[in-house]
Amino acid sequence: MTTPRGRSRSPCPARSRWRSRAQDDYYGSREALALGYAEAVNEEIRDLFAAGADIVQLDEPYLQARPAEAGHYGVKVINRALEGVTGLGTTALHLCFGYAAIIHERPAGYSFLPELAACDVEQISIETAQSNLDCSVLAALDGKTIILGVIDLSDPAVETPEVVADRVRRALPHVPAPPARARPRLRHEVHHPRGGEREDGRDGRRGRRAAGRAGLAGRRA
Repeated sequence: MTTPRGRSRSPCPARSRWRSRAQDDYYGSREALALGYAEAVNEEIRDLFAAGADIVQLDEPYLQARPAEAGHYGVKVINRALEGVTGLGTTALHLCFGYAAIIHERPAGYSFLPELAACDVEQISIETAQSNLDCSVLAALDGKTIILGVIDLSDPAVETPEVVADRVRRALPHVPAPPARARPRLRHEVHHPRGGEREDGRDGRRGRRAAGRAGLAGRRA
């Protein structure tokens, strides 16, 4: 995947996605199994950066689905997957609510999100449109770049720039603004209505126009 600035972004399934589908005949505990998978993910992240990726994003659906387990060892395992990759490139984590075409009802908040302030990832990607997420939770993620999902994938209608801009504005009061480099920046993420991420062409131009109307100039990573 190539971003509008010509940088390459590579998604990578996170450790809990594999652990949740695995039969454990060796490790003896779900935490040990997750840490074992984290080591494999760490090797894959290194390979992706070595191959030229600028950004590697971990896709993580089960932190939200299983918050009790996530609370015990989720951050620990994420940090193991990212161990030693600082400086190789930019790391991101997408916290998934599930496929919009399958999961129609969304809670107003994530079950596991403020806890990610303690993880070593630089960018956190969240969904806000379909769930009408309470964006005040973003204040707890000081120091992280927020990738804000502002397209409702459950609705085939294409949002207008005004609708997208309004969704972006909901987050602005909770994200410290530049120029302080230690504070998080805000990016908009545009998804194609059929489910694939798209930051180019018509959808990308619509998102960039919306970002300008929302007052996001200078807040894109």
